[in-house]
Amino acid sequence: MQPTTRSNTAAAVAAFLLALSLAQPATAHDDDDAANWTQYHRTSNAWRYSPLDQITTRNVKRLKPVWIHQPGDITSGLVSTPLVKDGVLYYVGPNNHVFALDGATGKALWHYQPKLAAVASESFYASLGRSITMGHGRIYLGTLDGRFVAIDDKTGKEVWSTQMTDLKKCFGCLFSSSPVLAGDVLIGGTTGGDQAQRGKIYAVNATTGAKMWTFDTIRDDPASWPGDTGEVAGGGAWMPGTYDAASDTFFIGTSNAAPDFYGDGRKGDNLYTASLLALDPKTGKLKWHRQEIPHDTFDYDSTYEALLLKKDGKDVVVHLNKSGFVFVMGKADGKLENVWPLSQTYNFVKTIDPKTGELVGRREMPVGKETLLCPYLLGTRSYNAGAYNPKTKLWYTNAMEVCQNVIPAKQETSGMGIASLYLGVDKLEAVPPPDRPAEGRLDARDPLTGKLKWSVKYPVPGLGSVLTTGGGLVFNGDPQGFVHAYDADTGAELWRFQTGSGIRGGIVSYAVNGKQYIAVPSGWGSLAPGFMASAFPAVKQLTGGAAMVVFALD
Repeated sequence: MQPTTRSNTAAAVAAFLLALSLAQPATAHDDDDAANWTQYHRTSNAWRYSPLDQITTRNVKRLKPVWIHQPGDITSGLVSTPLVKDGVLYYVGPNNHVFALDGATGKALWHYQPKLAAVASESFYASLGRSITMGHGRIYLGTLDGRFVAIDDKTGKEVWSTQMTDLKKCFGCLFSSSPVLAGDVLIGGTTGGDQAQRGKIYAVNATTGAKMWTFDTIRDDPASWPGDTGEVAGGGAWMPGTYDAASDTFFIGTSNAAPDFYGDGRKGDNLYTASLLALDPKTGKLKWHRQEIPHDTFDYDSTYEALLLKKDGKDVVVHLNKSGFVFVMGKADGKLENVWPLSQTYNFVKTIDPKTGELVGRREMPVGKETLLCPYLLGTRSYNAGAYNPKTKLWYTNAMEVCQNVIPAKQETSGMGIASLYLGVDKLEAVPPPDRPAEGRLDARDPLTGKLKWSVKYPVPGLGSVLTTGGGLVFNGDPQGFVHAYDADTGAELWRFQTGSGIRGGIVSYAVNGKQYIAVPSGWGSLAPGFMASAFPAVKQLTGGAAMVVFALD
């Protein structure tokens, strides 16, 4: 045993203070807003990382449920990500029900639901609500009848409501996600990329709701859209974008072209579908775009999160396309730095050139003939976001290996109803890949290169968004209703809990009065299960539900 000296004492004190700091939730010097989760991805870099570290790999096994809130409507489950500010948790449930709850106890503070037009219930996307937005003392909502709405965050009273679209004239032109704040501007896109409509992105003044600009995701160019094909071309932008204040740029991805699988009638590149857009938030002017799938005939949207990182000192965007390829590009100009495959069974191309983005060996799908296409229409991953941890420098994302048998066919648009899909197929069936079972997994990868650190398999793919924390943890939910906690370094499972229904929403972490919480939206639903069932028969036995389940250390 070493004798005690002044230097040893100082070292011991320093070690004690360091250990004490690690045992507490992350404080302002780590992250000025560590206790809160005020954006869809928590921060504008889309990391879904909470620096809170009271819950760690050593004590996570002590997590217990502390409160549960049920929205009272289980239609389509619970597919949203909650927001938290100053101890109040907000979330949107089915049919645009919005709730404010005490984050420590679950006590209801207020409840709001807009009076929806009757036509909303006829839509193919009826009941879906993926997100809300917070700012300026307001909670912002995109509605199922085509409006942007501002709600007072203290009282739950409606402040303003602006009608953006007419569902009777434009099928699918509703908002299943909320518009996103870019300073004083609210920006959001329409949902129906799989319908015969012309998708747009809209902006309004966040204070007044006054309309500011509209961006047409269907480029007005006969080289992109011959004849009048642009009028029924799909497009839109159905997931929340992200605002990068440093460059004053709004990033948002667009949907697939329509009809999804029949491209003979729309020869051309079909801009700006299947693209990541960089927009000036004040004017809507296009700064740059990266079309990931030109002339998309595979239903490979580009609507997923735009992860902002550094690569060799350069600001880059890391963007997963539904095809299972990840595009790494310059934040300032969209110039490619790399392209790598998350998918293990893709066959729609031989590869994508990492320098040019060219689809090499693109698979043709002859009209009237069955083609095996991998991945299937839900993609290598659905819209549920991954999470990046700056400590491990790993990106944690769900993935799945599923294919589909497709027979492309011409489809007429005359006589279509409000819920009609414009897929351009005679057959569309999810099937396992040729040489392996259909399955899911959670991967930990280098987001810049795709190098795999660890992977956990799931019999049915995870469709919830991932959370990673400063406590060295990764949280992920599965369709059976379990929420899992893994060691962020090794992938070892450290804890799990059955929430009662499958997880489709986004798991978040927050703190109230120095205590860290994990909030899990439980409630199997959305449109995905119907498309998955032929490849994953177990989906048919899963139970629906809707509940916000919140955990803390005992």
